[in-house]
Amino acid sequence: MSAIAEAAPVSKATLYKYFESKDVLLVACISEFCTDLLQSMALVTLESDSVENTLEAIATDFVDLIFDQQGLALYRLVIAECSDFPELAEMVYASVPKVALQIVQGYLESVNRLGIFNIKETEFAAESFFCLLKGERHFQCLLGVKPPPSEIEKKQMIDKVIKVYIQGFLYAVQ
Repeated sequence: MSAIAEAAPVSKATLYKYFESKDVLLVACISEFCTDLLQSMALVTLESDSVENTLEAIATDFVDLIFDQQGLALYRLVIAECSDFPELAEMVYASVPKVALQIVQGYLESVNRLGIFNIKETEFAAESFFCLLKGERHFQCLLGVKPPPSEIEKKQMIDKVIKVYIQGFLYAVQ
């Protein structure tokens, strides 16, 4: 907190006035970093021209976020801190991943109501979507084994995931 106050430049007292602990400050930083993702996901509606295009928009924002150097660094930091500060894990999860899952789940439920899909477990389907997008490459990037994908590689990955994802649900409906 001292280093942050110095960089800000504000006093530690001022910093603590706004953030009661470093955990709360870290969650605020993560939430701010993820604001664009959550804002674009919150705009998801059934009025887009297709489910594929809507999922592609969500996927693009998500993939850009998780493979960003700052995003990878924040992810590593949270994982490192969670064992000493379990409440941090709960705050981080509630502030971004849980919200993103709820948005996608709500979208899938809307798609169901329109009869486009008949997804029996929309919560699992939302989780699966994000898991497919993260894939092995995200883990490799977190470990520093591979660099983040290029823009072309991200686009190819997103296209493949959406194709498999949509085909999986179309197959499950039949």
